Amino acid sequence: MADLSILVVDDEPSIRKSVALCLELEGHRVQTASRVEEARQAARRTPFDLAFVDLRLGTQSGLDLLPELLAAQPGMRIAVITAFATVETAVEAMRRGAFDYLPKPFEPSQVVAVANKVGSLREPRTGSEEGLLFESTCPEVRRALSLARQVANKDATVLLRGESGTGKTVLARAIHRWSNRSANLFSTLSCPSLSTELLASELFGHVKGAFTGAVADAPGRIAVCEGGTLFLDEVGDLPREIQPRLLRFLQDREYERVGDPSTRRSDVRIVAATHVDLEAAVAAGRFREDLFYRLNVVQIVLPPLRERREDIPDLARIALDRACAKGERLRFSDEALEALRGRDWPGNLRELANVVERAAVLATGSVLSAEAMGAAPQARSAPAGELLPLEALEEMHVRKVLASTRTLEEAARVLGIDAATLWRKRKRYGI
Repeated sequence: MADLSILVVDDEPSIRKSVALCLELEGHRVQTASRVEEARQAARRTPFDLAFVDLRLGTQSGLDLLPELLAAQPGMRIAVITAFATVETAVEAMRRGAFDYLPKPFEPSQVVAVANKVGSLREPRTGSEEGLLFESTCPEVRRALSLARQVANKDATVLLRGESGTGKTVLARAIHRWSNRSANLFSTLSCPSLSTELLASELFGHVKGAFTGAVADAPGRIAVCEGGTLFLDEVGDLPREIQPRLLRFLQDREYERVGDPSTRRSDVRIVAATHVDLEAAVAAGRFREDLFYRLNVVQIVLPPLRERREDIPDLARIALDRACAKGERLRFSDEALEALRGRDWPGNLRELANVVERAAVLATGSVLSAEAMGAAPQARSAPAGELLPLEALEEMHVRKVLASTRTLEEAARVLGIDAATLWRKRKRYGI
């Protein structure tokens, strides 16, 4: 697991020391604070991936600190720790932006598990996707950003469309940040990542005993995001069984938790994204037509990188600036920029950021060459009419999926194989 920058906020010295120690033993960088003001100052000085925050900090409230930390660092994840654990405090903590919740006493393994979870979800180290999306001279990108700003303060459902890696998640976060809901929670739910049963529970919540493993009540993302924004990523993969329930929520703002007949209401703005052809999915019977229309109130399309080649040199420089270590100065040769401009980028902005970061990490001089840009082989496209062996087609597809996904686990899921099989295919194809 890559190292994280972590803040531990607790007024008990023994807790601060023990949590910091077990995290440092895992290779993470840790700062501690005993009071609210110390935590505020630390968040102004240092970017953090994760904060552990006690709910009671002497006479001060850790709950009140959560929105301040998230406003200072929107990408930070916060795990609440408390000796006074109740369902009510858990729901309130999640409402204010908490990512996880640890009741005291807890084991070191639980602390490490939270850090591992955050590490697996962390965006690429460059953090350059927002710059890559917003810095554009491409008319289509400018129109998309203009429309996003125009609708941000409306409650209309927004559907973001575009290939994987074009910046849909970044734009969804920006819409929330520009909206009058920005003080409340923004949460992302990946529709293909869970089974139908777990996805229903994650979305709507469940009551204790609703299914095997439901050992306690869970509020669900809709309840947790009250007043905020829920981003449904890859909504085109939403199971058919859940689609009527989401449609009802979009129409009436009503829903039921799994295993609970009581009807609940919630004020949550839905932003959804997909890279699939929803019209084709509707025609094939995989996606409800009425749900498609409810999601497609405002449609924003993000073009692939190959259709905004004029942006690539500037985008590559942005990615390089953010990939460089502190004080490091690297630049591209003219040939390197031309090599970047000539690629098709099936993984779009995400692939560009990853290729540039890899080149920066492996750099042996101050100038990055065209050869350095070829460190990550690109899947070639078959010329029209060319017949290729099945293995060559598989290699092309595996490379494309790897370039378009954030993690090996996600790539294996998209390919419909397990991680061990994907590892063997990467070894066979030299990826």
